[in-house]
Amino acid sequence: MKDQDFVNIIDVIPDAVICLKYATNDNFVGERFYSSPDAYLRYGTAKKLIRAADILREQGCRIKIWDAYRPAAAQFRLWEILPDSDYVANPNICFSCHTRGNAVDITLTDTNGNELEMPSAFDEFSDKANRDYSDATETARANAEALEKAMKESGFVEYYEEWWHYEDTVDYPPEQDLFSRI
Repeated sequence: MKDQDFVNIIDVIPDAVICLKYATNDNFVGERFYSSPDAYLRYGTAKKLIRAADILREQGCRIKIWDAYRPAAAQFRLWEILPDSDYVANPNICFSCHTRGNAVDITLTDTNGNELEMPSAFDEFSDKANRDYSDATETARANAEALEKAMKESGFVEYYEEWWHYEDTVDYPPEQDLFSRI
């Protein structure tokens, strides 16, 4: 497999918990943005996520994926609903790393798949979501910092406004609609 190829995360990290928020109505809009419940990343990015999952597994945690590859149409719809570049990439200027398949929105669970306490809920559009962690409990801060450390050690960069968002340092071209090809 080549680094630019797409891979289903569950195929390479079988114990990952997959719960794509935008493939359901359980998101900040209450609207389904795409139909596939499968989380895809570029293979090069997935290899880095495997390393992070291994590090976190040693700490008694599993990873839970809220978003990975996102079709271009979903990115346009998100921008239409929330045209705020602090939280949504403007697809009229450049495509999101999610549409490139090299970004993941992620949290931690225990070994049974129960989410660990984090600084905020997913898609919280307030200061609670940023990496300052001043609004977080000690437990939430420790969990977020453990996630951040594992992701950075594995080759990801963080986004300050969203504790859950990580991007690969390698860029790939946008993919309009992977789901129509698989």
